[in-house]
Amino acid sequence: MKIYDKAELNNGTKIPYLGFGTYNLLPDETAKRAVMDAFEAGYRHIDTASVYGTEKGVGEAINSMGIPRNELFITTKVWNDEQGYDSTFKAFDRSLNRLKCDYIDLYLIHWPVSSKRNETWRALKELVKNKSCKAIGVSNYNIKHLNELLSLSEIVPAVNQVEFNPFLYQKELYDFCRQYSIQIVAYTPIVRNRKSNNILLQELSKKYNKTPAQLMIRWCLQHKLPVIPRSSNRQRIIENADVFDFEISDEDMQRMNGLNEGYRTSANPDEYE
Repeated sequence: MKIYDKAELNNGTKIPYLGFGTYNLLPDETAKRAVMDAFEAGYRHIDTASVYGTEKGVGEAINSMGIPRNELFITTKVWNDEQGYDSTFKAFDRSLNRLKCDYIDLYLIHWPVSSKRNETWRALKELVKNKSCKAIGVSNYNIKHLNELLSLSEIVPAVNQVEFNPFLYQKELYDFCRQYSIQIVAYTPIVRNRKSNNILLQELSKKYNKTPAQLMIRWCLQHKLPVIPRSSNRQRIIENADVFDFEISDEDMQRMNGLNEGYRTSANPDEYE
């Protein structure tokens, strides 16, 4: 696997395995600088959301760097209070304007709001049909939410973006999504650096001469998951991309699988009816 390798989604769109997250990279200048650093380090997949407040900074970075738009993959999301059929179209247009883009590569429902998610999905289906975005999907959906959507929709979501790392190894959800050709994209892959002192990670860090963060990113990649680490620190942005010159052995992958403890840094989707 190389830095520009891509996974093929169920509608033929290709998503780079290495992505860059922009959650909480504020103000605009911070987001712009971090995304520019990411582009220089080789990232071509940028993840944002309307609620993050980083779309404007991402758009400024895109326009500053001069990388052809077709070489980039941009994901954004419709927030909870923007959901609903008509309001989703308006939210999408606002995101396009902030990003200064003509289209979005991947548009996601950010959380499965019970009273609005199905009407929101209906709007997303129209957006992908009229080519305003190349692919549509969901974020933070559990199996119950996915089953509901699949029962109502002829279009299977291309992506389910969820919190996923060795300490939250959602194997049942992983297997379900593979069964239906829904690509999991892993956010918080390095657990916001809260688990870097783990004994096993420290041992493997010495063995592979890689940081705990690099090991966790590589673990996701070897599970064939696009991954979106985030940082505002230029050196860490570069380090997080330096994960394509080694491979974790099958035995050590199994040991890392065993780190699962259901640890979450974000809300639990099970709280959404």
